[in-house]
Amino acid sequence: MKSNKMDLILSIIAAIIMLQTLFYKFSANPESTYIFSTLGIEPWGRIAAGISELIASLLLIFNRTRLMGALMAIGIMLGAIAAHLFVLGIVVKEDGGLLFTLALITFMSCAILAFRNRDKIPQLLRLKF
Repeated sequence: MKSNKMDLILSIIAAIIMLQTLFYKFSANPESTYIFSTLGIEPWGRIAAGISELIASLLLIFNRTRLMGALMAIGIMLGAIAAHLFVLGIVVKEDGGLLFTLALITFMSCAILAFRNRDKIPQLLRLKF
């Protein structure tokens, strides 16, 4: 039972972080458009990132799809972390590194969640819809 609570806490942390950034992506917030313009993928990259984060967040909420959401979020956050390290820099528009830190926290929460449930990954690969 304790492991289910820990999994739920980790998934809630990741989902909340991703969900709270959606407003900025979907409303074309100047900081968000700056980021995706710098990456050369504005507006479609911003919209696709937002949709991907929304799907991953929803998957994280439900126990049956939690691992799938964690794996999806790991991929998304690896892209965000790489963008910060190689293109944007850790600090974007004087945010003090907040976006980079949130990406790291989300990545770590999902990586721990995936590691704790690694025995379920073969099952996930056989999942039929």
